[in-house]
Amino acid sequence: MRIVAAMSGGVDSAVAAARMLDAGHDVVGVHLALSQSAATLRESARGCCTIEDAGDARRVADRLGIPFYVWDMAERFRADVVDDFVSEYQAGRTPNPCLRCNERIKFAGLLDKALALGFDGVATGHYAQIVETPQGRELHRAVDPAKDQSYVLGVLTADQLATAHFPLGDTPKPQIRAEAAERGFAVAKKPDSHDICFIADGDTRGWLTERLGEQPGPIVDTDGEVVGEHAGAYGYTVGQRRGLGLKVPRADHAKRYVVGVEPQRRTVVVGTADLLGVDLIEADRLRWCGAAPEGEQAYGVQLRAHGEELPGRARVDEQGRLVVRLAERTRGVAPGQSVVLYAGTRVVGSGTITGARRADRDASES
Repeated sequence: MRIVAAMSGGVDSAVAAARMLDAGHDVVGVHLALSQSAATLRESARGCCTIEDAGDARRVADRLGIPFYVWDMAERFRADVVDDFVSEYQAGRTPNPCLRCNERIKFAGLLDKALALGFDGVATGHYAQIVETPQGRELHRAVDPAKDQSYVLGVLTADQLATAHFPLGDTPKPQIRAEAAERGFAVAKKPDSHDICFIADGDTRGWLTERLGEQPGPIVDTDGEVVGEHAGAYGYTVGQRRGLGLKVPRADHAKRYVVGVEPQRRTVVVGTADLLGVDLIEADRLRWCGAAPEGEQAYGVQLRAHGEELPGRARVDEQGRLVVRLAERTRGVAPGQSVVLYAGTRVVGSGTITGARRADRDASES
C-alpha cells in the first residue's frame, strides 16, 4: 500500500513510519505545518509542530530513505482548532483541542488530501490498535495503558478507520524508545510533547486573555454572595480549585471549586466539592467508530484523555442526544469535554458534553 506517515518530529511518529516501511509499504513522510509563525517557536515550546520538529522529522525520513514533504495546514488548523478552542471557552465550555485536531486535521484534512493524491491510507504514532473483524475494522485501546490515546481518537468514523494505521498500539512506550535508539534515530530520547501545542508556555488563561481581552466580573457562591473577582469567566472551568483568588472564605473553611461558568453574565460560580458530583451526562455531536448502537447498553465511560474508565449505561434519546447514566457520581464534568464509550477495549464512539447533573435531582423535581 502507498501510505502517508504523519511525522510530527517526535519519537513515536518516527518509529511508526519505520514500522510501516518494514511491513513492505510504500511510505512517504509528511510533516504538518500547523503554526503560522513556526519560526518563532523554539525548543522551549511545550507542545509540538515547531520548526525544530520539522527538522527532526526530515532527518528521520532521510535515515529511512523515504520522500518527505511539509504540508501547510496552518490556516485550517487556526480555523478548525485554535478558533474553535477560543470560541468554546468564550461560551463557557471546556474543549479538547487534541481531539478536535484528530477529527478535523489529521483524519479529515490530512487523510482526505492523502486519499485525493492516490494514497491508500495514513499512519500515525498514536497509541491505539486497529482490530480486523468480519464486521469491519474496530478501534481498540493500546496495550500500554499509560500511553493509550484511544480517547482522543474516539471521533473517528468507520470510513476513517478503514484507512488509518496505528503501528505502535501493541508496544509499551519504553520499548518504542529503545527501538528508536536501535534504529539510530536522534529523537530516541526527545521528550514527549505535552499540554496544548499552540500555547507554548502552558498559560491557557493568559493566552485567552490576549485574544479576548479582560472581561471582569464577579465570582459568587451558590447563594449569590460575591466572594471574589475575575478578569474573564472564559479562564475558568468546572471542577477548578486552584487560582480562584477568593477574598471571602467560608465560615467552615471548606475548599471551594468552580461549579458553574456563566459567560453571558460574566459570572463564575463556586461551591463545595459535594456539588460537583454528577451521574447523568448528556452529549451531542455524536461520532460512531462503527454502526451506531441501538437501545440502552452498558459501557465503559471515559471523560478525560487520561481519566479512568467508569461503568455506566448509555442510549441515544428521541432528540438524537447521547444520555449517559454513570453507576457512581464523578466530579469535574464540564460542558465541552468529550465522553467516549467503550465496550471492553473497543471504542464505540463519542459525543461532546452539553450538560451534567445528578439523576436524583430529576426525581426530586418531578
